[in-house]
Amino acid sequence: MKDKIISKASDMFLKLGFKSITMDDIAGEMCISKKTIYKYFCNKEILIEESTAAIHKEIHEIIDTIIKKDHNAIEENFEIRKMFKEMFKSSDTSPIYQLKKHYPEIYEKVMLREIDECNSVFEQNIKKGIQQGLYRENINIDNYIQFYYQLVFNIKANIVSEKEGQKIELEILEYHTRAMATPKGLLELEKHLLNYTIQ
Repeated sequence: MKDKIISKASDMFLKLGFKSITMDDIAGEMCISKKTIYKYFCNKEILIEESTAAIHKEIHEIIDTIIKKDHNAIEENFEIRKMFKEMFKSSDTSPIYQLKKHYPEIYEKVMLREIDECNSVFEQNIKKGIQQGLYRENINIDNYIQFYYQLVFNIKANIVSEKEGQKIELEILEYHTRAMATPKGLLELEKHLLNYTIQ
């Protein structure tokens, strides 16, 4: 039951916002009593913490699956971008923005979790791109990881509209890739930009 509550709450938080969803809403949606929820979670903040941890785990499991498919480095980044677009397509307000605004302490914990995992994914991608001749060999990998991380998470935390955030994140991905790309990489980037649509 605890896992079912986390799953339903995560879904509702992403679609309708961390602030607007109440324990009553979750209980009503699941056809259970609020008392049942409080048996597992003594307050909404703990439920949000566990839900964000579950969303984090799910995102990184999907990213691992994408990486195992052995796309080239540029294609891999676009596949990850598509995954985020699909996952947050029903959100009007950016979930990260809401978390930062209404639950700053939980937001800080989420960001601490994200930094290591994201930086590891970015590093693997850059090394892979260099090996494949898509990214230049002489780039400072640590700096490029930091540039990309700061740009992406600054946007996520400061733009209210999820749709607007998605558009800017695609531009950040293009900016990041162009900064590193070899002529071969630029051709690959142009191909993916032509095929990528934001709905």
